Amino acid sequence: MTSRVSIVIPAYNEAGAIVPVLDRVFESVGLPCEVLVVVDSDDDPTMPFLREYAAVEPRLRPTVNTYGRGPANAIRYGLEHVASPVAVVTMADGSDDPKQIDELTRLVERGVVVAAASRYARTGQQVGGPALKAALSRLAGWSLYRFARVGTRDATNSFKAYSTEFIRAVGIESDKGFEIGLELVAKARRARLPVAEIPTIWLDRAFGVSNFKMSAWLPRYLRWYRHAFGPKRPLVGYQLQPIDVKRGDRS
Repeated sequence: MTSRVSIVIPAYNEAGAIVPVLDRVFESVGLPCEVLVVVDSDDDPTMPFLREYAAVEPRLRPTVNTYGRGPANAIRYGLEHVASPVAVVTMADGSDDPKQIDELTRLVERGVVVAAASRYARTGQQVGGPALKAALSRLAGWSLYRFARVGTRDATNSFKAYSTEFIRAVGIESDKGFEIGLELVAKARRARLPVAEIPTIWLDRAFGVSNFKMSAWLPRYLRWYRHAFGPKRPLVGYQLQPIDVKRGDRS
């Protein structure tokens, strides 16, 4: 059966902690899917667990990023090697709610180019995490929503679904941190293409250490924050239309 959504999970030194995350993803997603867990090298300690899991779960694709180290390159590699018309990025730390992947996917199938899981929408919530990081994220999300009209209150959250056709049309320039989600929201706004959101409850990881480096990556976020306020930039030759879901792929 053709997959309707490709789920991209960047992973770094997660080792066996990736297993319960994959269990929740495959338990929660009802649509035909593939899951690409992307690591930076074949000797990452996560890889043996991925190979063992894939031996009994054919929807899992253990994937080695060849673009260079770091989360942005892993996410970009995954997004550029998916086999579905919709791609969802979610984290390997279990902070995102995989039950929302189906809903995000259907929003993109209906015609938005980015569907965001928003911690700051009404009934959304962020539980745990560094206070300063949360405050900066909330301020950026509110100001982009209020003044740049980007279509989501949580432009910085990585948990989003994308039209893969849109990604191919605009390209990805980020190469270091987790700012790809903000980059693609900013590019959608500049092209005046629709972005939508659903509320989500984000839980800080219960195991391991976060790989987020706020001080190093903040300037990259600021670049795309400013980009969202730029003038209209239509995509030449790009035509927005809902994704045609084949009858046999309905779920």
